[in-house]
Amino acid sequence: MDLRKLKTLIDLVSESNVSELEITEAEGKVRIVKGGTMVPQYVQTAAPTAMAPAAAPAVSVESASPAAPAEVAETGHVTKSPMVGTFYRSASPGAKSFVEIGDAVKEGDTLCIIEAMKILNEIEADKSGTIKRILADNGQAVEYGQPLFIIE
Repeated sequence: MDLRKLKTLIDLVSESNVSELEITEAEGKVRIVKGGTMVPQYVQTAAPTAMAPAAAPAVSVESASPAAPAEVAETGHVTKSPMVGTFYRSASPGAKSFVEIGDAVKEGDTLCIIEAMKILNEIEADKSGTIKRILADNGQAVEYGQPLFIIE
């Protein structure tokens, strides 16, 4: 199931009186539950791939080899990925990174780039402060809502 179809299903549930939706296809099974603390789930039955919506509720991926994002138990503001894609610390290979640990940033400063569907998206600081930690590696695939930076 592609991301657009999954996002459409999530939007459909959130905007309607339907409280639960479950769909089974060849690639897997999707179950979306609205309200409370329940989270929509995507269960993969074929080869494992990470899937998440471009916005709205979080989606958990279950497969034969689950890869849960690292828990962040740090103080400070956490800047999270607004999309699924590939994380890059600089504008091009060999170029200077946008930010390093200890750098002071202002709201709106570019922190990194996330490439999604061959489009380079600049991710900006949503808070002013100092970069305390960088939680993703250059060239790493990131998921929607994954912590990327801790700003103190």
